[in-house]
Amino acid sequence: MEPLLRDTYVEINLDNIAHNVRKLKEIIGKDVAMAAVVKANAYGHGAVDIAPVIMENGADYLAVATLTEGLELRNHYSDYNIFIMGYTPDEYLEYVVKNNITQTIFSLRQAKLINDLSVKYNKTSKVQIKYDTGLNRIGFKDCQTSIDEIDEIFNLKNIDVEGIFTHLALSNREEDDKQYNKLINAIEKLEAKGRTFKYKHICDSIAAIDYPEYRLNMIRPGAIIYGMKSYEDNSVVVKPALTFKTRIYQIKELEVGEGVSYGYRWKAERKSLVGTLPMGYADGYPRIRDSYVTIHGKKAPIIGVINMDQCMVDLTDIPESNVGDEVIIYGDGTNNTIDIQGMADLLNTNKNEI
Repeated sequence: MEPLLRDTYVEINLDNIAHNVRKLKEIIGKDVAMAAVVKANAYGHGAVDIAPVIMENGADYLAVATLTEGLELRNHYSDYNIFIMGYTPDEYLEYVVKNNITQTIFSLRQAKLINDLSVKYNKTSKVQIKYDTGLNRIGFKDCQTSIDEIDEIFNLKNIDVEGIFTHLALSNREEDDKQYNKLINAIEKLEAKGRTFKYKHICDSIAAIDYPEYRLNMIRPGAIIYGMKSYEDNSVVVKPALTFKTRIYQIKELEVGEGVSYGYRWKAERKSLVGTLPMGYADGYPRIRDSYVTIHGKKAPIIGVINMDQCMVDLTDIPESNVGDEVIIYGDGTNNTIDIQGMADLLNTNKNEI
């Protein structure tokens, strides 16, 4: 393992990820498959490094958003099932076919392109149908014309239509039920034509827990794998996997009235002890006021404007602090640490963005 060469880093607890995947598999049972969502570098957790843990503990697929994410995983793992849930432009479909990646499609035209490439390379390519039931993002529109086009895709000789799926808007239960019923209705129409799907899925992390009757025979968990909870069922306990850390690299004493950082938005109202941390908004930390880190189990307020690669904290009430001491930027919410959900609440945003 190469040395970090920097004191600011994210630490991932692989045991907790393994626990979360196993827990989820235990809940859904052996008859429901799992396409573990590792898009956006596994929500910042490091897709390539955690992929084996996810697969070895019960996942059937690794689901990504883009071709580049899929190829990164394929370059490391030749035998994992990889599923691109988003759109791949026509000119790059050759990479999908050559690398045996399952592609989402939502047009007959693109299905024909994949079929032609599959003929060229003497392959049978797996695809999954995205059916739009109301999120209005991507997918075949819910209408008879779409049913007819999907039926025609099954006739393409070098295409394996492996699955069909949709995504809930998660607006409210009534709207979610409407979306679920639209998908089931579409599946029933296609099955009446003699078409079958290995996988049918609608559930993300939230729906997989709160709507067990929606699970069909595959789910697509994302945030829950990393120990982040948005579902309502409090009986399902997962463990946060990410800790964001740094170290103090300078401490100085400030007199009353001295300012800190650009614009002097913070000035010492008492004789103060100020620590500088090698961490800033270039590391993905929000440029926010009134946040804090944790040192020796105590809250250390961030003071002044956060810089691109540095920020300052008030250590006056933590006089035992020393240069080199560990700093917890994000923890699991215990021992006076702020967790990812806590930071999201401060910013009035989504935990996944953090």
